This record gives sequence, structure tokens and C-alpha cells, in this order.
Amino acid sequence: QVQLVESGGGLVRAGDSLRLYCAASGRSFSNCVMGWFRQAPGKEREFVAGIGRSGVGTAYADSVKGRFTISRDNAKNTVYLQMNSLKPEDTAVYYCAADWSVVIARSAREYDWWGQGTQVTVSS
Repeated sequence: QVQLVESGGGLVRAGDSLRLYCAASGRSFSNCVMGWFRQAPGKEREFVAGIGRSGVGTAYADSVKGRFTISRDNAKNTVYLQMNSLKPEDTAVYYCAADWSVVIARSAREYDWWGQGTQVTVSS
């Protein structure tokens, strides 16, 4: 059982940076792969970034690679998504998700627990 709460979203200008936070609770947090997904209006939920249980292995969508960085601090039960050089196309609701696994999955259906989402809006 893992409970997740996202924060850090907001309205920013193109080229700005934003840092998202995912606060987790539960005894199994360190045993979970963590992922960030996003969903824009009228679009399917898409994978953004994932991080392994130890925080060493990471995976990114091609659209954000080089701009976004996922990290985690198991001692603080927190996952982060640092977003730099934001573009209007990054506008979406961002969700934190946990997967009781050792493999970083890109499919939303593989994840067991989800946060409520935080809105990120990038103006041009």
C-alpha cells in the first residue's frame, strides 16, 4: 500500500523551470518503481519519466529527455520531477504513480497506485 500526493504545479512561461514533488507514504515505497505521467485535454495519458527502486536507473519519454530529470529520496519518501526549458506542449495534468516491481514500465496499466495529479500550464 502506497499513498501518493503530488504538488508543485502551476502557471509558468515558456522557457521557465518547475519542480514537481510526490510525497509517498507506506512501508513498501522503497520497493516500488516510481513514474510520472501526464494527460492533456482530449489526449491519452502518456509516460513522462520513471525511476528504479534504488534511484539509479531512469527512463524518459523522447519528448522530455534532456529537459526533465526524475529523482527520488527514499529516506524522505519523496519523488521529484525537475522540468527545465518548459514548452507550451508540456501543459497537462501530471500524475505520480507507483509500481510494485523492479522494472520501469511505460504503460500506465502496470502501475498500482496513483496520486491525484497536479496541473502544469506553460504559456507562450
